[in-house]
Amino acid sequence: MYYGGDYNPEQWPEELWPEDVARMREVGVTMVSLGIFSWSRIQPAEGEFDFAWLDRVIDLLHSGGIAVDLATATASPPPWMHERYPEVLPVTAEGVTLGPGSRQHYAPSSPVYRRLAAELVTALVERYASHPAIVMWHVNNEYGCHLHADYSDSARDAFRTWLRDRYGSVAALNDAWGTDFWAQRYTSFDQVLPPRAAPYSHNPGQLLDFHRFTSDMLLECYLMEKEIIRAAGATQPITTNFMGAFKPANYAEWAQHMDVITDDCYPDPNDPESFRDAAFQRDLVRSFKPDVPWLLMEQATNALNWRPANAPKAPGQMEALSIQCVGRGADGILFFQWRQSRAGAEKFHSAMLPHSGTDTRTWREVTRLGATLGSLSELPIGADARVALVMDWENWWAVESPDHPLNEFDYVKVLQRWYRALHRRHVAVDIVPPERVEPGDYDLVIAPALYLLRHQGAESLAAHVRAGGHLLAGPFTDVVDHYDRFLDGGFLTRLGPVLGVGIEDFGALVTPGSGPGESVAPLSGPFGTVHGTLLAEEVRLQGADAVARFSSGRRQGDPALTQFSGAGGTGWYVATVADEDGCDAIAGHVLEAAGVRPVLEGAPSTVDVSRRGDVVTAVNCGSEPVTVPLAGRDLLADAPVECVTLEPWGFAVVREG
Repeated sequence: MYYGGDYNPEQWPEELWPEDVARMREVGVTMVSLGIFSWSRIQPAEGEFDFAWLDRVIDLLHSGGIAVDLATATASPPPWMHERYPEVLPVTAEGVTLGPGSRQHYAPSSPVYRRLAAELVTALVERYASHPAIVMWHVNNEYGCHLHADYSDSARDAFRTWLRDRYGSVAALNDAWGTDFWAQRYTSFDQVLPPRAAPYSHNPGQLLDFHRFTSDMLLECYLMEKEIIRAAGATQPITTNFMGAFKPANYAEWAQHMDVITDDCYPDPNDPESFRDAAFQRDLVRSFKPDVPWLLMEQATNALNWRPANAPKAPGQMEALSIQCVGRGADGILFFQWRQSRAGAEKFHSAMLPHSGTDTRTWREVTRLGATLGSLSELPIGADARVALVMDWENWWAVESPDHPLNEFDYVKVLQRWYRALHRRHVAVDIVPPERVEPGDYDLVIAPALYLLRHQGAESLAAHVRAGGHLLAGPFTDVVDHYDRFLDGGFLTRLGPVLGVGIEDFGALVTPGSGPGESVAPLSGPFGTVHGTLLAEEVRLQGADAVARFSSGRRQGDPALTQFSGAGGTGWYVATVADEDGCDAIAGHVLEAAGVRPVLEGAPSTVDVSRRGDVVTAVNCGSEPVTVPLAGRDLLADAPVECVTLEPWGFAVVREG
């Protein structure tokens, strides 16, 4: 179990470094991430490297028994680069060049940036590949976090090359994008530009491909560095830190290139339900590589600095949320950062060693957590989830594009609403793209708003139903193909046969609170009356039965939730975006029909419950003490238990049996 955080010794006098190592040993630190923002210190000028200080730090850590996750330092270019090569700077869609003085001030497709980054990584890996302290390589940092997209001339040239490779001919591009609309037909790839600021709407195919291109350019940067590290003979795992459900980078595709998944997660202490969204993020990153434990690379010990209001964590909350990660597959808990900065933009960001020193609640909690993690034996792998929640990045890009029946759609918010309904019931969930659904793997698959559906994904979902599984699809699903084009025959052309319904119209509603018009679509069924929002579709029954119907409004009396059992398994269709209570009610009804059982029976809904093999973790995220019927051997107390009583933010890790 790794424990530690980002270490930035270059921010501090060298005489302080031995004290840092001693303090790390005191709290049980086993690994630090080193050099993430050290480019200007490692390379003060082009062609000139200073490794002496880094040698001393790595040797000092190694002598203290602390492993190093060595970063390639390419996340923040040094001042000499933009001074000598201003063309590396990124450009916004409006044509504004983004200057230095912050971080991520580089165009990912810039040949100059890539050349200089490659020179830095080559020098680093040649020096440290065989150093015994190095146990992992940390490429760049939070790719795309601040620079979501670049529209520079470098991006223009790279986009054209990317399109040539993807389509082969301009004719194929024109067909994919439908460029005969608005006289957009191209006669050369050299006429194509990134979707820069324009008088009105962009071509939807162009927008979708630019999202793909942006993700690919960031991934190319990662793969370039990874190849350099491997070519130098380094055998340690290589990774870069993800940020959960981060729209610009298709992590589901990136994951195959990571030796281990690492993630940064910062739940908001102001939100009493944030532990559920944190659980969503843990399950998402666990699902990328379900057979390999992941690492929490960054979290905060206490307050942040970058939200409008940065509340401190409650006593015990940091430890509890860390154990939540362990329960959901993490084999490492790290923080940003080890020692709180005394200068710079993040000086108010909390750290393991606070600016106020060791006589602080934060230090005591950091020390206690280190001891807790150090006491855990090796934990098994696997959540044994029988429910899958379908999340697809390309659909995310497409469904939130403009010029739709509803143009205020938050895809992740909808996903999280369904996830929370499952979480309250302690149901284990994998979060996967549609192609990852294999017949027999799950009892229930939930696919909300899967507007863009690739043919392979459609076949996987249909095969799941034909094999006897349950599929719950939400509105605005199976509308377009991977080019963002309608298919012949209308909507639900591929999933309709296993759902037993067709769609006539999407029935957009007014976004609640945005103006006059119908904003809520009540629906009544065996679970009572709940509310739908955003859409109230006109459903045509084609073999399905109406389980619930709209009880008022323009669709009054029409099907709102349908059930079809004519394709081997059961297809369910929800014709509206159910609100929180609606998702909860519908999920309960469908889970019962699918025979899905929770990880743990009888636990309050405020308890976070997760499974790793035969080990169950329970975390009380509520404000009152609770008793949880969890029997087995308490791994933290090393004692048998029949049930556990948890104070607010209390937790237990129990091996069943």
